[in-house]
Amino acid sequence: MKEPLIVLTGPTSVGKTSLSIALARQVDGEIISADSMQVYRHMDIGSAKIRPEEMDGITHYLVDVIDPLEDFNIVRFQQMAKEAMAEIRGKGRIPILVGGTGFYIQAVTRNIDFSPEDEGTRIRNDLEAMAEEKGPLYLHQMLMEVDPESAAQIHANNVKRVIRALEFYKVSGQPISQHNEEQSEKETPYNLAYFVLNAPRDLLYRRIDQRVDQMMQAGLVDEVRALQEMGCHRGINSMQGLGYKEILDYLEGRTDLSEAVRVLKRDTRHFAKRQLTWFRREKDVIWVNKEEFDFDDNRILTFILEKCREKEII
Repeated sequence: MKEPLIVLTGPTSVGKTSLSIALARQVDGEIISADSMQVYRHMDIGSAKIRPEEMDGITHYLVDVIDPLEDFNIVRFQQMAKEAMAEIRGKGRIPILVGGTGFYIQAVTRNIDFSPEDEGTRIRNDLEAMAEEKGPLYLHQMLMEVDPESAAQIHANNVKRVIRALEFYKVSGQPISQHNEEQSEKETPYNLAYFVLNAPRDLLYRRIDQRVDQMMQAGLVDEVRALQEMGCHRGINSMQGLGYKEILDYLEGRTDLSEAVRVLKRDTRHFAKRQLTWFRREKDVIWVNKEEFDFDDNRILTFILEKCREKEII
């Protein structure tokens, strides 16, 4: 028998958090965060991190466990998520993977093999030095020549991901885009119920704009300033996240605050669009369009539970 796993995902601001708590309560589950930012301590407002009082007694894993100056990547996420799943199953409970980082979710659901990445420390150091000397565009052009598909998906300024893709190619001789495609075709090792929560685009975009306004009112600028004082800078992974790089531009005098907020809203809307594109490519997903349930979370929860019963997960 395959081990049960429930996934609840969807674009940012769609309303995953409250639904995931209700779901965990109904299925005797515990939640693993599949979010590349909520894992960091001290990064609460910009990551829209779930607050302890919102957890309603449900145990959450991979929230507030890494310092912002530490390196965190998909390989480490996969390892920590697997450990959390084993702990949850050891309690006789069901793991529920919740969050919007699609590649992180796929790393678990398809059990993607990242082993070639572990061999490239020297290559990685050389590429980092090259980035310092010649700039990110030079590296991005190198990637374009060996893996145009990855280059089209990765922004030139995302130096960490460009380096990872180049390192993978140099170690394995295979484009990482091809490797990821092959890995994504693997059959899941789990008895999987994979739900994508969605809402009409205009409503989603309004909710994104409202969330950014709420973040600003809650003190996002002060949060980023405090991170700066801790030694965080734009060159580290954690500060590449939405809400942090834009406010950093303001604090470093690259733009004014109103423009930083405008860019943050725009980029978050673009991110939501990319998330939906990713989930449409995934197979075996169950789309949960909120308008089809009259935006009633109780009806949505009933539907999800029915599907879990059909799959004999509960």
